[in-house]
Amino acid sequence: MPGWTTIEGRAAALPIENIDTDQLIPARFMSTPRSEGYGDFLLYDLRNDDKGQLDPAFPLNRPEAMGARILVTRRNFGAGSSREAAVYALVDAGFQVVIAPSFGDIFSSNAVNNGLLPARLGAGEVEALIAACPTEVNVNLRDMTITAPMGAFEFELDPVWRQKLINGWDDVDLTLAHGEEISAFVEARKAASPWVWPI
Repeated sequence: MPGWTTIEGRAAALPIENIDTDQLIPARFMSTPRSEGYGDFLLYDLRNDDKGQLDPAFPLNRPEAMGARILVTRRNFGAGSSREAAVYALVDAGFQVVIAPSFGDIFSSNAVNNGLLPARLGAGEVEALIAACPTEVNVNLRDMTITAPMGAFEFELDPVWRQKLINGWDDVDLTLAHGEEISAFVEARKAASPWVWPI
């Protein structure tokens, strides 16, 4: 996946707490091949009425939310099961950043491995952004800032996750980046304990 340092685009608000991965993508859609895209399944049961029609009152169905690349939402986003498809649905729907006061741990790890930034801000800062949406926002991984018309905020992110997003790495890429150190360790172990290694 490509790495990135700056994203600029429209932010849309989803002012709901405790959005879990079962809501992000209901299980019945997960048998669909990823190659077909999961964007239409994002928050399906919240975005659609009981006839499968888009609910025009739902925040992400409003015209001003169309084309948003940044999602601003409330605490405990991505809690629940470990389904990586929840991240696929967000990415396939065009989102590259989710801003919230807190996230589910497994969701956050899955997000980073798929190039999606889970940016943590204080609850007051998130509420200020929600109130301003839709609005243009600049997200900078180099200086860890989110800049909107009302000001700039510093967000929190694990330094290793930041490195992975900037370089476009998943967990395998991160390991391979230490290839020389790993090879040196293997050679040293072979020299120190040759009987351990198969002939």
